[in-house]
Amino acid sequence: MPALKLREYPAVQLVVAVSVWITLTGNYSFFSHLYDAYPFSWKYSGFVISLTLLLVALSSILMTILAVGRVFKPVLATALIIASASAYFMDTYNVIISREVIQSALQTDTSESLGLLNSRLFLYLIFLGVLPALFVWMLPIRRQELYQSLISKAKLIAFSALTIILMLLMFSSSYASFFREHKAIRFYTNPETPLYTAISYAVDKIDDGRGIPYREIGGDARQVARNGKRRLMVLVVGETARWDHFSLNGYGRRTNPMLAEQGVLSFEHVSSCGTATAISVPCMFSILDRDHYSEKVAKATDNVLDIIQRAGVTVAWLDNNSDSKGVALRVPYINYRDPEINPSCDVECRDIGMIDGIRNLVANTPSGDLLVVLHQMGSHGPEYSRRYPESFAKFTPSCSSNLLEECTREEIDNAYDNSILYTDYFLGQVIEYLRSESSTFSPALLYISDHGESLGENGIFLHGFPYALAPESQKHVPMIFWAGPEFLRARGILREPGFTQREYSQDNLFHTLLGLLEVKTSVYQAGMDIFSS
Repeated sequence: MPALKLREYPAVQLVVAVSVWITLTGNYSFFSHLYDAYPFSWKYSGFVISLTLLLVALSSILMTILAVGRVFKPVLATALIIASASAYFMDTYNVIISREVIQSALQTDTSESLGLLNSRLFLYLIFLGVLPALFVWMLPIRRQELYQSLISKAKLIAFSALTIILMLLMFSSSYASFFREHKAIRFYTNPETPLYTAISYAVDKIDDGRGIPYREIGGDARQVARNGKRRLMVLVVGETARWDHFSLNGYGRRTNPMLAEQGVLSFEHVSSCGTATAISVPCMFSILDRDHYSEKVAKATDNVLDIIQRAGVTVAWLDNNSDSKGVALRVPYINYRDPEINPSCDVECRDIGMIDGIRNLVANTPSGDLLVVLHQMGSHGPEYSRRYPESFAKFTPSCSSNLLEECTREEIDNAYDNSILYTDYFLGQVIEYLRSESSTFSPALLYISDHGESLGENGIFLHGFPYALAPESQKHVPMIFWAGPEFLRARGILREPGFTQREYSQDNLFHTLLGLLEVKTSVYQAGMDIFSS
């Protein structure tokens, strides 16, 4: 039987074919949002068709530039697979493939990645990415001399550019309105946005920290000498908690029964530094505020834990999340996702197991003050139902799938609220432990979530939107403070009216921690300390 011989195609035809395939199969979210803004009618049909042609032309230019020489087929195959994966996440969770999402994806661990796997993701990858990529790989490309290849590519780029210009001129008023009124829709273009974001992120990572010498700050840090009990400060870095789902803040469901009995302060207006853990966590410990935050600069500069440790306080980071995102590189770090260390593990290791870690640190630190950071698993999605033991499934029926669109809004809220209920239990137990140590220590607890979460409002799930476009639910975070009476008296913390109703952000954490532990240093700003008089 003679072997099947495939016809040879010019490279530029393959580029156009791949561009058309991705535009038509990978842009459901883009066209869905476009349809919301421009409902189906003859009035908008020309503009929508022109946008489709414009996307094909843009993809053709992008891939003509990137796919050259020996990487021609690898680039096209990679573009197909990236576009299929991006289409899945955009179509399923309505997320934007932003810098925050890429950074979170690269810094997540195996367990969190497994939580995103499902049959629908495999179908997207296989039928929209892998099979077309295999076809591209097998298809013979017609060989051309170098000058012929360059001329062909130049013609394609010129034709694509001309198409873009014509579309912009023919529908100039529509495009002017589109770019001005519907900026967010542009972020759903596939593969333009994912490729642009990935390339710009990679360029930044290649240059990561280059030319920035490490900078020690707060070299003059020292604790104020005083009489009285040693201080035991616990900072809980929460995960994916929304301010408006805490009953302490007026939520209709009783999600904070334990904290409600502990006499805690709950702050009403606290905003996060980012919409993803990979940005919010290093940012909140950095001396840089959100407007000036730079991952490169932050990594090359002491954070507040470094300064507090230098002042003589024993500092430790206990982690039941993926990792400290670079914050705890110079302080003791213990991984509580390890069942050999965490005494409370079932389908996954529970936050409550970290209390044993505090107990051990207290027992092994005979003098001086302690600052213990607990990094929670909290309400990490989309598998909210895995974030709490079965005994905390108070709100039912609850969603147990990572395909949130398969669940009703009520089931998603129920699963999420059960995870908040478990956080309430965890924080309540930490406070109870701190109370039990009050004969030896002057204890305090500060809780702040890293970012919020979208639970399906306007069809948006999870988090990681670009900050300027992110809904309030991804940026408005809960912050809670509790302290023993001696701690409150020593720091002069009063429950004055309106104190918890002021505007704060994670930018305040750096200076607030220095203030709570009475660390004097030239980098401390009293005006940024939430508890400063």
